[in-house]
Amino acid sequence: MSHENYCFKQLDKNNAAAIMNLFVSVFTAPPWNDDWSDKNQLQLYIHDLISQPNSLTFGCYLETELIGVSMGQIRHWYSGTEYYINELLIKTSVQRKGIGIWFIGKIEKACKELGLVHLFLLTEKGMPAYEFYKKQNFLECTDCAAFTKKIQ
Repeated sequence: MSHENYCFKQLDKNNAAAIMNLFVSVFTAPPWNDDWSDKNQLQLYIHDLISQPNSLTFGCYLETELIGVSMGQIRHWYSGTEYYINELLIKTSVQRKGIGIWFIGKIEKACKELGLVHLFLLTEKGMPAYEFYKKQNFLECTDCAAFTKKIQ
């Protein structure tokens, strides 16, 4: 697959339907197996990511088909302004063909043009994305811990 067939675009809330379709197709399949059957919850989640004042969303197209999305926000931090990526996904059937590498490169370039100095993201250890990010020169923050607590 030639990279000349890919197109990189900044997206917004007008692309929500296509983003939701791709999101569900990727994250309800292995290895994630997330349950996104509650369409209202899905709409709210995507809205939270792409419709806020500091939201920054990028899309990757193969011709006219959306095959990759990065959703996050611009955050101002003491060491400079960063792109905090909440979700980054590539259509399952085109993974492992170099599109993720190409897409990350385009995201870095676009963020640099916006004056951003860091990319930040979280992923689960043991998932394929973990090794992918390491290969793309993301550094693991070993002195940080993610916490969660279920409210009962």
